[in-house]
Amino acid sequence: MAILPLHRYPDPVLQKRARQVTSIDGRVQQLIDDMVETMHHANGVGLAAPQVGVSLRVAVIEMPGEDVMTLINPKIVKRQGEREVVEGCLSVPGYRGVLTRSERVTAKGLDRWGKEVRIKGEGLLAQALEHEVDHLDGVLYIDHLDDIDQLERLDAEAETPEI
Repeated sequence: MAILPLHRYPDPVLQKRARQVTSIDGRVQQLIDDMVETMHHANGVGLAAPQVGVSLRVAVIEMPGEDVMTLINPKIVKRQGEREVVEGCLSVPGYRGVLTRSERVTAKGLDRWGKEVRIKGEGLLAQALEHEVDHLDGVLYIDHLDDIDQLERLDAEAETPEI
């Protein structure tokens, strides 16, 4: 496994729709393992392949105290409610913003072995699912803000989970 370099805004790989995974082979398995190690190293909650420069529809998410979830070719199939959240991102380090996310979401896709999965999440998990699927669609959380001036600069001690 390896820690991969994180790509940061305004890198073009972050702003284009990632390609579908057509075959879950050893290369994809290695990417998943490297993404998990990279996410852990960066203290993130989630990571999408474009954030490490790979334009494939692969994301990993790990809620505190839970196992890592791998989503290949994920889609949000249901959204319920709205809530205001404070969000950060490993690809936009040092900033956070307030935006609207769903209270609950249902996502479907494939796990790392190609088995169909359906994940229902609320709170932070719902937020992470939307955030990572956005990455795969070439959308950053800052794209949901009305104005880039709404971003808040963080000091080194701030504790907003970066997704």
